[in-house]
Amino acid sequence: MIGHINYINLLPFYVFLKQHQRFITKKSYPAYINDLFDKKQIDAAFISSIRSKNKHCLDAGIVAHKKVLSVLVCKGEKKYDTESNTSNILAAILDQDGEVLIGDKALKRYYQNSSNCVDLATLWYNKYKLPFVFARFCINAHPKEYQTLINMFLRSHIYIPQYILKKHTAKLGLTSTQVRKYLKLISYTITNKEKLSLAKFFRLVDKHGFNNT
Repeated sequence: MIGHINYINLLPFYVFLKQHQRFITKKSYPAYINDLFDKKQIDAAFISSIRSKNKHCLDAGIVAHKKVLSVLVCKGEKKYDTESNTSNILAAILDQDGEVLIGDKALKRYYQNSSNCVDLATLWYNKYKLPFVFARFCINAHPKEYQTLINMFLRSHIYIPQYILKKHTAKLGLTSTQVRKYLKLISYTITNKEKLSLAKFFRLVDKHGFNNT
């Protein structure tokens, strides 16, 4: 069973999975999927980078180069996003006070009014000139099967049908054009540069005394 984070940034992956219907998915938000993975109640998932340390992870993840639009800190009372692990810690590392927003609700906020918000991927890039890896695809079981699956996914050029886009955008009040523009900012391949970024993030986590939860 694969954990299914029901955010638009992973929509290409789940469209791809529909072509391989032998894989069952369990939907939830990132922090809960992390817990299911730790308890070995799911075989594989894109889990938060902070929770992926020392796990068996493949060279796939949710990566943003220069900006992401869906991980924001907005002015106001300091408030962490209960659906997140990595983004809350990233905000603290980057000395950002305010409300952390991730996922589809952050994307909606960006397109509605982002004038008092900052993009954490942009801050990270400006400071370290590296992409930021928000999640990694990690596995608890069946390594060969999932490696084959991920290799196929990374080689694929996924087209998301208009009817699927409309289903996801209608509830957010976004347009298909906005979502397609957003998805162009997301990449899924982890190479040496992304690994350097992960190592930098883990060092900063240790330096600031954060744990992996």
